[in-house]
Amino acid sequence: MKVEFTVKLKCSNWICSIQDDPDVKVMIAGSTLRKVKSRSWKKQRHFRLLEDGLTIWYKSRWAGRGHSTFSVTEVEAVREGHQSEVLLSIAEEFPADLCFTLVFHGRQGNLDLVADSPEEAQAWIRGVRKLIHKAQTMDEKERLDQWVWDWFQKADKNKDGKMNFKEVKKLLKMMNVDMNEEHALHLFTMADKSESDSLEIEQFVYFYKMLTQRDEVWKVFQDYSGDGEKLMLEELENFLRMEQQEGEQSAQHAKELIDRYEPSETALKQGAMSLDGFQMYLCSQEGSIFNPEHQNLYQDMSQPLSHYFISSSHNTYLLEDQLRGQSSLEAYIQALKRGCRCVEVDCWDGSDGEPVVYHGHTLTSKILFKDVVSTVKEYAFKASDFPVILSLENHCGVEQQTVMARHLSQILGDSLLTTLLDGQVPQQLPSPQELKGKILLKAKKIGGLEQCLDETLTDEVSDDEEMANGDPESPCTEDPPASKLSRELSDLVVYCKSVHFHGFEHARSHAKCYEMSSFSESKAKKLVKEAGTDFVQYNTRQLSRIYPSGLRTDSSNYNPQEIWSMGCQIVALNFQTAGLEMDLNDGLFRQNGCCGFVLKPEFMRDATSQFSPEKPEGRQGYKPLRLSIQVISGQQLPKVNQKEGSIVDPLVRVEIYGVPQDQAKEETSHINNNGFNPVWNETLNFVIHTPELALVRFLVEDYDKASRNDFIGQFTLPFTCIQAGYRHIHLLSKDGTVIPPSSLFVNISISELTSGS
Repeated sequence: MKVEFTVKLKCSNWICSIQDDPDVKVMIAGSTLRKVKSRSWKKQRHFRLLEDGLTIWYKSRWAGRGHSTFSVTEVEAVREGHQSEVLLSIAEEFPADLCFTLVFHGRQGNLDLVADSPEEAQAWIRGVRKLIHKAQTMDEKERLDQWVWDWFQKADKNKDGKMNFKEVKKLLKMMNVDMNEEHALHLFTMADKSESDSLEIEQFVYFYKMLTQRDEVWKVFQDYSGDGEKLMLEELENFLRMEQQEGEQSAQHAKELIDRYEPSETALKQGAMSLDGFQMYLCSQEGSIFNPEHQNLYQDMSQPLSHYFISSSHNTYLLEDQLRGQSSLEAYIQALKRGCRCVEVDCWDGSDGEPVVYHGHTLTSKILFKDVVSTVKEYAFKASDFPVILSLENHCGVEQQTVMARHLSQILGDSLLTTLLDGQVPQQLPSPQELKGKILLKAKKIGGLEQCLDETLTDEVSDDEEMANGDPESPCTEDPPASKLSRELSDLVVYCKSVHFHGFEHARSHAKCYEMSSFSESKAKKLVKEAGTDFVQYNTRQLSRIYPSGLRTDSSNYNPQEIWSMGCQIVALNFQTAGLEMDLNDGLFRQNGCCGFVLKPEFMRDATSQFSPEKPEGRQGYKPLRLSIQVISGQQLPKVNQKEGSIVDPLVRVEIYGVPQDQAKEETSHINNNGFNPVWNETLNFVIHTPELALVRFLVEDYDKASRNDFIGQFTLPFTCIQAGYRHIHLLSKDGTVIPPSSLFVNISISELTSGS
């Protein structure tokens, strides 16, 4: 098979295009900046941008050889001035025009920096922003160039612009490749056209292309290519129709794909696609497992709030555990930026008349309620225009509740919803569409929307009180006294009035659609078992919020899928804790423009629904499906152990989460010592009884026979968002951030389950 290579690099194209930028020049030359961790920890570090145009390197001026690096691709945004709690705390010492904050993707902490002059600060602020923008707008070809360039830079230890065979061998280890020396030398010699026993960048590109040659992609290409060299338009159409199951649109799509991904001018002129272009398409977002049509907002947003799953956070103010963790405004920013639409605020009386937010009766630090409200105001609608619910856990006396009401009204202004949308008492909740740009308060209320009652409320209790009411998961057992409510705070509650749950029978005959209850995870699971269908019906009309057990002091999470299967909308998780449960949450809310609202399946929106997750076959329209996944290969999996000699032994496990009958796991065998291009060619089969509720998680692990397997990467998505055919799955880290170019290559088929199959 012929290897064409189209990349001619003196330096990576995108680096060449920005190296002359004055701000980038300042970064390459380097600057001494103060790194600030607290009011007392402010240390000078030398920062500079490395030649790859992506890596920022820094070290202490005094330390020996130790240094740190991070990639611009890890940085999400640059904030100017005193825009972090740390920089606000030193505002008197350093003026705002010297200060800036680098905010990272995922759960990594911010980097707060202070420059020596406003000009230097501006150069870094503008420079990093330009690099972020450049990295985000790279096309597939530029990305490939960048990876090649990165590997060349990493391997060229003596920086002479060439790579000898010894450096190549080290590079293979870095790349997770266990290749015998003979084969490596063979590839090296083939690439060393000048016979100089070293590779310059163009020759290294050739070496890299031979190394990353994908036989399994070539085989698929061969099946549809008449001459084995290219796919003519009609051949590509056939592939899209037969394998990718695209039907009618395949003719139009084939043209678009050639224009978008074909790197060879010759092929373009013939209206054809070369193997390079075919591989580029398969590795792109369009060739990914996630249906691009479901990535944007595609659902009906005009139904009542109770008809949607809502991305929700528990103890939003915490960055760590619930006993000693730090309370932080940053935790609210992170949750809201991830599309969270329901955040929790635990309020307690502050010593100077200002209410504070923290995890009561613990050693967690405190932040001011008014600062939380200001942060919510600033970040509420950055990721999504749809409403945010402030779930208030109110432990304040009447006096400071009135202060809270004042802060909410003054800071949030028109964003805070304080009146009925049309002046009428609703028979059903308003829709996300009608509530766009609005912040709703969830708290206790004096009386209903229909009338005003007495100032003292004796029959309603908060989440914590409900837990104390005989819930074995509660860490505290004393019965708190009934709360007194401030009229001013009560008046701000409209569509989310917190009430005690008195059973489904009571709810059917007495409850109002704007009344909502909170349930601990164990109470919810008990209701699932005892009254599944009742719970599903209840959730068609009213909102319910589920929160983790009080015994989870380490901020661990429960499986949200079991609770979504009951139609519960506000399934609150500890966003600060990475792992399976947050992967499922991210997976569900990855669709619909990541707006934080996902429309529930039709059978969970019908008030007379007979659906029960325990008996999915009992519902109308029951149609189980067969899911068949051929796990073909993996590409450039990240190293688990950074020791130079270690190489992973990867296996792939596919996990289905859904109604109890759908819970299943199947895995491939493991491949010894190959994280670079392992090939499995194994097929895993599943039957899905309730496809509308199923989530599919692809997990890659490093096999270890002596201890627990190590996590390598994962990707989770709703079953309904899967594209059939030959697809790549772009893997995410434990933290939910992308790890390019790591991927899995699979072939997926979905078919109806017939009685004979």
